[in-house]
Amino acid sequence: MARTTHPGACPLDCPDTCVWQLTVEDGRAVALRGDRDHPFTRGALCGKVNRYLDAVNGPDRLTTPYVRTGPKGAGRVAYRPASWAEAVDRVAAGLRASIERDGPEAVLPYYFAGTMGHVQGWTMGQRLFAHLGASRLDTTICTGAARAALRSIYGSSIGFEPESIVAAKLIVLWGANPLATNLHLWPFVQQARERGAYLVTIDPLRTDTAARSDEHLAPLPGTDAALALGLMRHVRDAGAADEEWLAAHTVGWPELSARLDEWPVERAAAECGLPVEVLRRLGDRIATTRPTAVRVGLGLQRHRGAGQAIRAICALPLVTGDFRYPGGGALVSTGGHHPIDEDAVVRPPGMPAPPARSVNMSRLATVLTGEADPPVTSLVVFNANPAATAPDQNRLLAGLRRTDLFTVVLEQRWTDTCDYADVVLPATMQPEHLDLHSSYGHHYTTLNLPVTRAPGEALPNTEIFRRIAAALGLDHPRFSDSDEDLARQLLAGTPVTFEELRERTYARTTGVPVGAAPFAAGGFRTPDGRARLHDPALARLGVDPLPGHTPPAEAADPELARRFPLVLLAPAGRFLMNSTFASLPWHARRTGPPRVHLHPDDAAARGLADGDAVRVHNDRGAFLAAVAVDEATRPGLAFTYKAYWARLSPGRSTVNAVTAVRDTDLGEAPTFHDCRVEVAPVPAELLVPEPPADTATVPAPAAPADAAAVPAG
Repeated sequence: MARTTHPGACPLDCPDTCVWQLTVEDGRAVALRGDRDHPFTRGALCGKVNRYLDAVNGPDRLTTPYVRTGPKGAGRVAYRPASWAEAVDRVAAGLRASIERDGPEAVLPYYFAGTMGHVQGWTMGQRLFAHLGASRLDTTICTGAARAALRSIYGSSIGFEPESIVAAKLIVLWGANPLATNLHLWPFVQQARERGAYLVTIDPLRTDTAARSDEHLAPLPGTDAALALGLMRHVRDAGAADEEWLAAHTVGWPELSARLDEWPVERAAAECGLPVEVLRRLGDRIATTRPTAVRVGLGLQRHRGAGQAIRAICALPLVTGDFRYPGGGALVSTGGHHPIDEDAVVRPPGMPAPPARSVNMSRLATVLTGEADPPVTSLVVFNANPAATAPDQNRLLAGLRRTDLFTVVLEQRWTDTCDYADVVLPATMQPEHLDLHSSYGHHYTTLNLPVTRAPGEALPNTEIFRRIAAALGLDHPRFSDSDEDLARQLLAGTPVTFEELRERTYARTTGVPVGAAPFAAGGFRTPDGRARLHDPALARLGVDPLPGHTPPAEAADPELARRFPLVLLAPAGRFLMNSTFASLPWHARRTGPPRVHLHPDDAAARGLADGDAVRVHNDRGAFLAAVAVDEATRPGLAFTYKAYWARLSPGRSTVNAVTAVRDTDLGEAPTFHDCRVEVAPVPAELLVPEPPADTATVPAPAAPADAAAVPAG
């Protein structure tokens, strides 16, 4: 049999967007490795994606449509296989009934980053629903607060050129754990350290990255803005504010400087739960070290004051003038550098797209249980698994169980959300379809071409939506656009063509040269090119126009703390990618069963030992976990890893049973890490998950024997 090797792109929700080489034999993917020539990812794949073919070739792939015959939530036994014709007719009938009864806004598409591909993730489905006049989804669940903050201060999701971090003399990883979630940045960080750079990690948890840094600061959760304000005050008082650069390239420095009068390091240290001398020492480093690079992670934005925290952190390198230098400045996301315009493809010229309301995806639990008017009566889910990933899980599941809610799920394998669907449609995976990928962590765009056979009757998302459009009687010619047509439309405003990418696979499309200081002379994405330390537009929204500290809602609530004394964080682990791999045996074994990590003092106060079974609970709900006693966290702070599936977990519940539907101060993003709980012992036998009512299940994973002593938080 002939073996061939083909380039492609990792589709998953990660800033690295790796280019890989896929070996195919007789139409089946048999081997996968990283592309050694890629300038950023350089041939390595992460621990998650090294076993990606387990997902592609897994026996649990969905290969035919299913329609529901039993009660919602009962599992796969409540479904039977169907033909595509029957399934699509049912979808069309359900959508049509909602539109005729309640209007097109009663239809809600729900999607996110199950694939980061522009073609399969963000084109034909959104085009269909825009044309129908369905509710528009506000995709807040990961980066809503950060996008709003970056739009306010820099004008867009932009920052320093990532490869230039090798030139930094001081690197601050703020709420970032690249060894788990941005692995390919780490070699650049290490190269900078070999040149003499000092590495500081700021994170409430002692992650793998924190343990390998020169210094680790562990502030109280939700106090990042206070820390940034205290550091800026120290820099200013040390005479290290770059007044010339500030005057030329920012607005609002006099107003921010006045605000800093309120934030001496003593106040900031008290707010953050850190020693004053720790803040002073880091402040001295920042004041005297050029260039300083601040790489900001996304986890720190999951509390009530997230938007102001991102603004305050991103103001720090403006005050020091670090954007003057290659390797200096702040970076949250490179997404704003890429010139791809998805909206122009979703709503192409000449194709009607009636105005419609926006629905915040982070509020799905409340949207489905009474918040929406008119009510949502049809839900179409693709590239997402909200039953596992959305907050306030118990209320969300109550909404998904509604008898008047018609739900369609496009999926690759049977997830928690499939249990509540009326129709489940089998979707292809990355080697089986065409897609186009830019990155939120580097400056390259990659073309992925189909090179293997899809299993059974699985179809690309784009083709599924074409069929639904046809079943609805929609005959606009733009619904006949092929995937290649969509890719060409997406590339229309970029410096690269489809033919060039087909030849070369990837290209640098942002116009920012490697090693550049793109904002040395200003040129931010604001109307006047200046960064906004004071943003009058926020004042018109009732938000403080200056960076400030908004305390977390639950973590800073002393009355709530008496009943629920532990603040709970739910970071990403090393072997799960959101909920994508949670059902796969290898990934499940490596991750181990659900655990809640407690500081020894907190465990002792409750008479708990390592491995004990506990119920983690608050007023919203509860989940079951084993105790892990370690000093990766501080007293009063617990953590557990996100992304488990309820249907495979003890008690059929996950950490999102305790998280709240609550908006951040900017961007209306979720507040997963702004959560108080208590833990109580339960019988050990409760930790054995009840098998789901399926034909095939994943056994309860054993704790990995070779797990690192320091958790990858």
